[in-house]
Amino acid sequence: MSVARAERLVNLVLCLLSTRQYLSAEKIRGIVPGYSDAPSDEAFFRTFERDKTELRELGIPLEVGRTKVVDTVDGYRIARRDYELGEIDLEPDEAAAVALAVRLWDSPELTGAAHGALLKLRAAGVDVDQSAPTVVESKVRTTEPAFGPLLAAVQAGQAVAFDYRRPSPAELRQRQLEPWGVVSWRSRWYVVGHDRDRGAPRCFRLSRIVGEVRKVGKPGAVRRPDDVNLMAFVANTNNAEPPQSATASLWIAAGRGAGLRRRARVVGEREVDGIAGDLVELDLLYPDTAAGWIAGYGADVLVLEPEVLAKSVRERLLAAARGPM
Repeated sequence: MSVARAERLVNLVLCLLSTRQYLSAEKIRGIVPGYSDAPSDEAFFRTFERDKTELRELGIPLEVGRTKVVDTVDGYRIARRDYELGEIDLEPDEAAAVALAVRLWDSPELTGAAHGALLKLRAAGVDVDQSAPTVVESKVRTTEPAFGPLLAAVQAGQAVAFDYRRPSPAELRQRQLEPWGVVSWRSRWYVVGHDRDRGAPRCFRLSRIVGEVRKVGKPGAVRRPDDVNLMAFVANTNNAEPPQSATASLWIAAGRGAGLRRRARVVGEREVDGIAGDLVELDLLYPDTAAGWIAGYGADVLVLEPEVLAKSVRERLLAAARGPM
């Protein structure tokens, strides 16, 4: 969300909280900063409709009605009794758990939600101490491009389609999934849901999703079954398929990639685009998930085999070149 839009929404909420009367759209246009800049009436009403939808999705109770019988158009207001946060009573250990969760999350999609929850707790008078030392200092990171779209689809109850790369045999297939949730297991992210192609529950590793996650159907059509334990489902699925070590063949520019060289075996020499380098072999337990690590070396490293790993590294490098959208 842009800064201008965020400020406009805050101003709109403050305006509608400050009145007991229903304010028409035209009155709001003249009162709330940000609406007067609209180049036309049509542009204003489009912006206003989007803002109303945004407020409702945030859980803000927007009332529609008329102050007087003679009023010819509907107006808007926010009832303070419905907007104010109810009383929250957390035990000391529960408040500490909230503070720890906020400190652990380190992803754009979840950091904002975690800090928003923290602000609400403080507004309700709950003392949440973020400065207290903790034994756990690691971060829960979400670097997979598919994470945000899949999380949004779960929240919207909407089916998705995506291209999924299988490690063995190496092939790319399109999947249609009714997502129930996104979970982290053993430092890897998975989406769990009903696979429409197989007609059964399945989980998919986010690092193997190629390209964009596309929405399918209408929001609200997907509902998670009450008796499904997402974490247990992922654990049981992965335990049933023990990992197999694979050997990757790479080219590393001369004098570069020291971290890779420490774990690799030099098996030859080769020039790539006129640059001298070494051919190395590297044993990997999870070849596809090593893509992020290898891509970090940029043009100094080229994956020759397996093709699954080579494609994954190329995709990450291309995504880095495009930059944030």
